[in-house]
Amino acid sequence: MTRHLTTLAALISGIVGRKSTQWPNVAANIPDGTTPESRVKRFARWLKTDPSTDEASCVPYAEIVLWHVALQTRVLVMDGRVVGRGCVALRLHVVDPGRALPLVWQVRQGKQGHCPAARHIALVTQVHKLIPPGAQVVLLGDGACDGTTLQQTVQEYRWSYGVRTGSNFTVAWDGDSLRCATVGACLKPGTLVAFKDARVTDEAYGPILLLGCWAQG
Repeated sequence: MTRHLTTLAALISGIVGRKSTQWPNVAANIPDGTTPESRVKRFARWLKTDPSTDEASCVPYAEIVLWHVALQTRVLVMDGRVVGRGCVALRLHVVDPGRALPLVWQVRQGKQGHCPAARHIALVTQVHKLIPPGAQVVLLGDGACDGTTLQQTVQEYRWSYGVRTGSNFTVAWDGDSLRCATVGACLKPGTLVAFKDARVTDEAYGPILLLGCWAQG
């Protein structure tokens, strides 16, 4: 186990030091008295026999971070990013002053774009198990996180949330039905429009608070 952790630490420090995930570059940044070629072979063996799991390698640290993060209200941010060669990582972070600390993530093959809602819900569910009882949580996300099934899951956890949404959404409010694009076309710089108890999509999900704004400048 000690050798396993030593190899893992060498990989992490080499990746950070060289800002590269190519094994020859990583190996060249690890001064352990062996040749770069032998380090590359060691990394390859480690990758084939890696015994680590999410429960053993990630969850304990994520749980400690969530218990000790210096915020009364825990702010979580979900985003997607292109990683590696032809892959996308969906990540969930906790915000600490000046930085976002990754808690959980999933990687899949594909280009940048919306992930299935089930992947968003899986990450949120995993983090929910680590949140201290009674903690206040706010989830923030971009337009890829506006699915109503995700919103319903977050509400069941009694979290607050704020996500961007597409202009193609249908909005039912005060007896009228309109599209977000119509609301956006009526906005002027520096204005904010609030629709309380609105319902969105053809399924009339809600009630939610829908905000339309155009930032000044």
